[in-house]
Amino acid sequence: MASTNDLKNGLVLKLDSGQLWSVVEFQHVKPGKGPAFVRTKLKNVLSGKVVDKTFNAGVKVETATVDKRGMQFSYMDGDYFVFMDMETYDQLPVSRESVGDAAHFLIEGFEAVVAQHEGEVLYVELPAAVELNVKETEPGIQGDRSTGGTKPATLETGHQIQVPLFITTGEKIKVDTRTSDYLGRVNG
Repeated sequence: MASTNDLKNGLVLKLDSGQLWSVVEFQHVKPGKGPAFVRTKLKNVLSGKVVDKTFNAGVKVETATVDKRGMQFSYMDGDYFVFMDMETYDQLPVSRESVGDAAHFLIEGFEAVVAQHEGEVLYVELPAAVELNVKETEPGIQGDRSTGGTKPATLETGHQIQVPLFITTGEKIKVDTRTSDYLGRVNG
């Protein structure tokens, strides 16, 4: 349990019959008249839905312990992504739903943060950018600017993104894991 005075960004609260909400931002408000209150923006840990919620100052809220660990993606086992704890070497199978969009960027050996609550995997968090090889892309035709200078490319994970015309098959590129945007070539 914590008080609304203890709120900080990233803290996970257990509200509305056990749902987990992460504090995105908060603001303590002390109006000239009436009691103080805390205005918050909360994000549902599972669905990603963001809501605004107001609490009276000093009210008790239940916090949830979220265990975040650095793990390495090992292999696919059917519909499960198997991660290995880097300290204990324990294997942890994670369902496709829990991995979410991170699945577009996972290859063997990649490290990610796996967040768990009471033994249940909540989500998998990747670094903001990853380096992947372009498995397949059409040669760019000089002078073809009808697509704004981009073309589709399939990454080694099977995920398709838009890349500049000069990118060729086999090149290693940097990709934003939140937006699937091309960020640049990787030299070497």
